[in-house]
Amino acid sequence: MKIKIPKKIAIAFAAVGPGLFLIGYNIGTGSVTTMAKTGAEHGMELFWVLVLSCIFTFILMVAYGKVTLVSGKTALNNIKQEFRHGWLLALYILIALIIGELLALMGVMGIVADLVQEAIRLLFGGYMMNRAWIIAILAVLIYFLLWFGQYKTFEKVLTVFVIFMGLSFIMVFFMVSPNFSAIAKGLVPGIPNTPGAFGLVAAIAGTTCSAAVFIMRSTVVAEKGWDINNLKDEKKDAAFSATMMLFISGIIMAVAAGTLHLMGLKLENTIEMIHLFAPIGGNTAAFILILGIVGAGLSTIFPIVLIAPWLISDYTGKPRNIRSTQSRVLIFIAMLFAFGTVFIEQRPPALMVFSQAFQAVILPAVAIPILLLINRQTLMGKHKAGLRENIGIWAVVLFSFITSWFAITELF
Repeated sequence: MKIKIPKKIAIAFAAVGPGLFLIGYNIGTGSVTTMAKTGAEHGMELFWVLVLSCIFTFILMVAYGKVTLVSGKTALNNIKQEFRHGWLLALYILIALIIGELLALMGVMGIVADLVQEAIRLLFGGYMMNRAWIIAILAVLIYFLLWFGQYKTFEKVLTVFVIFMGLSFIMVFFMVSPNFSAIAKGLVPGIPNTPGAFGLVAAIAGTTCSAAVFIMRSTVVAEKGWDINNLKDEKKDAAFSATMMLFISGIIMAVAAGTLHLMGLKLENTIEMIHLFAPIGGNTAAFILILGIVGAGLSTIFPIVLIAPWLISDYTGKPRNIRSTQSRVLIFIAMLFAFGTVFIEQRPPALMVFSQAFQAVILPAVAIPILLLINRQTLMGKHKAGLRENIGIWAVVLFSFITSWFAITELF
């Protein structure tokens, strides 16, 4: 009996659940803002940074997933138990990631609220709904879903958002018809000699090769119920995730490079991007872009608010239960941070770039432990890393120090 096409697609997505979860987390408004700002200011000159970041993301995702499948323990738990004073490093990673994600949550929700406000204005003849009310409505809906949901539910919701987001950006990409030769030239390494360029390099690395992605990777692989027999599945899933991250992020950068950069415009506000695309593709392009970025933002918020309860469960070695009182309280506190842009003057796009650059500073603390863990005979046995894996992870460690230096130089 033949399987219908929609069922085939559903089966394919079911096989790459953790990858979809991390695409939803990774390609959010932080990525959209960073890639669009990079494309607007420098064209495709920094495309090579994105390519490298995605390659290194694949390497570390495979490594973290493999260690989890072999050991049966998640990332922070392994770091805590396998190293002398490992509890201190694990605690630092936990605190740093939660701070970084709360900063990102403020920026994400601020951008989503701005875009929803603009969509309402376009649809209802100029009516401007208060941003605080938009954030409040979204926060209540998300908290409601998290209160009653479970991992499989989030996976399905994120699948919809990821597909919708990807299709939206692809449609706008073909509407604006960017220059493919410029994309090819962007593969040649080089950093523009302009203020803020180092910060954008760090932000690209931080939003793509994100420390939080790798720690969360071990959790979502465990949540999927995979074991040592799923090593091949885990590698395919990581490849799918990293490829989609490169594809969608590259399209966003190319769209901005083919439009805003050619017009000599810089991106200081996400709404500006929507208005600037309207003359190119009309209100249709602008509305599709709004829906795509909102989809990206909402797909990011779910994993962000889950990061604190999941990381604490990871650190303590206790079962993950988002319906527990502790998890619900932590999620509620996280949702309060969603109102951050209502009370601070910093614009959401600037806050997002800062939070992504901050992520780059944490990367060495995540890359070095996995290098040591995956080479530990007592932990990995016959699955200990080979020469290729070691070369790849050493390259990530070097990359993490370079981008951290860029981030510190720019931030301080």
